[in-house]
Amino acid sequence: MSKGSDAPSQRQLRVAEELRHALAEALRDVHFRDPDLLDVNITVTEVQIGADLRQATAFVLPLAGATRDAEETRKLVAALNRTAPFLRGVIARSVKLRYAPGLKFEADNSFDQADRIESLLRGHVVPDLD
Repeated sequence: MSKGSDAPSQRQLRVAEELRHALAEALRDVHFRDPDLLDVNITVTEVQIGADLRQATAFVLPLAGATRDAEETRKLVAALNRTAPFLRGVIARSVKLRYAPGLKFEADNSFDQADRIESLLRGHVVPDLD
């Protein structure tokens, strides 16, 4: 891979996947005081990490996309970003890295985009050539 490539390295991919698993476990097992995180099940769909492994962005949704309410998802992401320093400490104890990466949370819109693309494709009928 060339030095100018934007594609993540194997190490970045491996660390990001390990962080995803650790975050999912932490979000399942930790009891939060934040009222926006009480009794909420969260799916961590993807983690992207910077080349220096110092900053990670976690893409999240309510469990299995349980709610498509944008306001609820926005509140969930805001609450997770408020608790990011605490979660960083939890992750630091479970993932063996020299530095625990800073965490930032974002809503995962990929499923909405996939639904939009599918509806666009279904709207266009391809004529038979027979």
